[in-house]
Amino acid sequence: MLKEIDVKKIREAAEENYRDGGMYCSEGIVSAFKETLLDDMPEELIAAASGFPIGVGRSKCMCGAISGGVMCIGYAFGRTTGGQRDKSEKTLELSQELHKKFLARNRVACCSILTHKFEMGSPEHKKQCVRFTGEVAEDLARIIAREKDLPIVGEESKN
Repeated sequence: MLKEIDVKKIREAAEENYRDGGMYCSEGIVSAFKETLLDDMPEELIAAASGFPIGVGRSKCMCGAISGGVMCIGYAFGRTTGGQRDKSEKTLELSQELHKKFLARNRVACCSILTHKFEMGSPEHKKQCVRFTGEVAEDLARIIAREKDLPIVGEESKN
């Protein structure tokens, strides 16, 4: 049973998955949460995150880091059958919170606007997206800690 959430460890795992692990943002977040926090999550959810990078299938719409975070929120709090309105409402509320946190820092969530200054795949582009991935992972860890009433450790970074 999980007793605490190490936000630094989760953030670093997500960033590492993107930076050096051969994964994109959404995959990196889902994989980091499976590795560190949601260990009962099926590996297939990492595969399910594979269509979200570069703003959903390279369409450059919603940032894939947010999409990966929303997948984890759905896994941790979402419903699995019709009805269960309370679970649906909680998942929507937490997903909106994650989105708003991203907007507060970056003003937009659209991949094409966030990355317009960089050539896709350039070191500058990758560095920025690694940062977005880490920020979303940390925000998500804090949300889960609060909702599950778990203490937070690894407090070095505070978004």
